[in-house]
Amino acid sequence: MQPEDHRQGDAVGKSAGRLKVGFVLARSFTLSAFALFVDTLRLASDEHDRSGRVLADWQVLGSTRHLITSSCGVQVAPTSDFVDPTRFDYIVVVGGLLTAENPVDHDTVTFLKRADAAKVPLIGLCTGTFILADAGLMRNHETCVSWLHYKEFRERFPNLPVRSDRIFNLDRQRGSCAGGSSAADVAAVLVRRYISREAERHALEILQIEKARSAGDIQPRRPLHDEYEDNRVKAAMILMEQHVEGGMTILKLAASVRLSRRQLERLFLEKAGMSPAKAYTRVRMERAKALLLQSKASLIEVALDVGYENASHFTRTFKRIFGQTPTQLRASGLRLH
Repeated sequence: MQPEDHRQGDAVGKSAGRLKVGFVLARSFTLSAFALFVDTLRLASDEHDRSGRVLADWQVLGSTRHLITSSCGVQVAPTSDFVDPTRFDYIVVVGGLLTAENPVDHDTVTFLKRADAAKVPLIGLCTGTFILADAGLMRNHETCVSWLHYKEFRERFPNLPVRSDRIFNLDRQRGSCAGGSSAADVAAVLVRRYISREAERHALEILQIEKARSAGDIQPRRPLHDEYEDNRVKAAMILMEQHVEGGMTILKLAASVRLSRRQLERLFLEKAGMSPAKAYTRVRMERAKALLLQSKASLIEVALDVGYENASHFTRTFKRIFGQTPTQLRASGLRLH
């Protein structure tokens, strides 16, 4: 998904060697996704954190200059009208709340279709992919969405291929990502491809990001409580997740949902297919797995974090659940499901 692959030598409206990105912000857009993406560009564009637009440039595009309100209430003003889309190497659509009516207007959809016709790559951040799909611009492209929005995407666009296991996807003339911090990962890919690896490393170091994740990285696992329909099971699971270091007794869990211990155990066996104790162990081991894969914490540090006093007991429990020791997991670099 490199613009030079699609428009060889086309420098209309662009300065040679500069990465140019146009942003389209939806009503109630996600501020963090926009901020992380544009700040990666800003920091990659110049040296010594001077914010100079030397190697990259960007504009917030709009059909009017009216302020656009994010989902957290912060407002951003467009800096450009809908100019010729070929002035940009990428057009990035930043989505937000799916409950917002008409997240973009008719002129915006028309502009995105013009960009598509001109073979300008389009990227959907967060729920920006819903906007592209609504406009008919995700046909024949695989869409990456957050696990949180996977079901709704499937319901609204049953004929479009979608996945929620990866953090982002670059599919020829389209890009999509789950949102959150993965916006910086997508921006880092563009910086590396269009500017340099040095510029990418410079930006990520200042953002305090150890390294950019790839399109092959897995989304953090959805909370376990989201897998169950019964509200009492969900409430108990949430408490387990909030007390992952242990210390929450089954009796306290039962009392929290106004059940006896025996009633809670029957409920879990019926609704979750396991005892509350086994569910609690699973929650703690899922947390341990994430720490092992996403941090450099030592084995004993991970064990202590999830309430185990020694590494040997922790290792035995981990292997019983996942069929692999924590050390083997780290060595393989694979995520278990």
